[in-house]
Amino acid sequence: MVRVFFLLYFIMYDYIIVGSGLAGICFAETALSHRKQIIVFNDNSQKASYVAAGLYNPVILKRFTEVWQSKEQLNLLDEFYLQIEKKLKVKIDIKIPLLRKYFSIEEQNNWFTASDKPGLTDYLSTTIVNKKYNSIDSPYGYGEVLRTGYVDTNVLIDSYINYLSKNNSYLKESFQHNEIIFHADFVQYKDFKARHIVFAEGFGMLLNPFFNSLPLDGAKGELLLIKAPNLDLDVTIKTSIFILPIGNDLYKVGATYNWTDKTNTPTQEGKEELLKELRDLIQCDFEVLDHNAGVRPTVKDRKPMLGTHPIHRNLHLLNGLGTRGVMLAPSMAKMLFQHIEHQVELDDYVNIKRFKNGFSNLYQNEQKD
Repeated sequence: MVRVFFLLYFIMYDYIIVGSGLAGICFAETALSHRKQIIVFNDNSQKASYVAAGLYNPVILKRFTEVWQSKEQLNLLDEFYLQIEKKLKVKIDIKIPLLRKYFSIEEQNNWFTASDKPGLTDYLSTTIVNKKYNSIDSPYGYGEVLRTGYVDTNVLIDSYINYLSKNNSYLKESFQHNEIIFHADFVQYKDFKARHIVFAEGFGMLLNPFFNSLPLDGAKGELLLIKAPNLDLDVTIKTSIFILPIGNDLYKVGATYNWTDKTNTPTQEGKEELLKELRDLIQCDFEVLDHNAGVRPTVKDRKPMLGTHPIHRNLHLLNGLGTRGVMLAPSMAKMLFQHIEHQVELDDYVNIKRFKNGFSNLYQNEQKD
């Protein structure tokens, strides 16, 4: 008689990742590309990544300044999302020109002046685009921003979650922070053991007792999906709003900024704000097919938040990507991964140690000890 013995054991994961929005997915892909064992938890309570138009643009047009580390971020973006496209056999990174509509000769002159600024010469074309688009009046033409596009965040998230689920690496459930048990070299959460936990919870970070004293200040954004057969755009048009063509006469129109309402519920006020701006921009009939809202995880100083908890060294944060999530997420995931795995110092620009009160007191106490 042959006796078969079964050994029951817990898998020691390298990472538990909490959150499967842009930040969580980008960290998951970074870890997996380095052959790490991961498990992802998410309860879909945060909608910002789903609602996001996914636009990326290396210039802050309101102030004509270059996005921090724009070249590095764009180069990694191209490589990173292409890697996911090949892996999942989907198309998510769509290159599309972005045109800023001029409203006066003065705006044209301001554009040309800005194009001479260090860091902007590669991104602001000095050729006025005078193409006439259906149903848009543009007597002063447009300025073109180079190296722009959008990531189809819905396809990215749905496809990646499906991939994780098929590989038994995804659990759709709320993460209970108070059930973490700390050991010398690992943490245990329910039946899971891991060397590290990365929290990529977006605005949900405010429910995380380990990091919720950091100054996360969500900005609610609302977005419309419209159908406009007579618009016929093959570029993104930017004014106080944007119109992004996504095919089949469909366009995303956004976005609003609300600093007081922290819910994911679309509002009539937000819808009317977008419709007013849209009617000022286009002169054709359209149909509103959908209206969504989500709270962007923004920080008071408009910078991402990365770092390791000063007491619980197995806990890490990846948050605060704000309105530029698709551009920032691959770079920030890589930076945090290198910090955890190879002790590479985080850039002061993003390090949570930069905050002077609240959370930083833990660092000061740690140093005294």
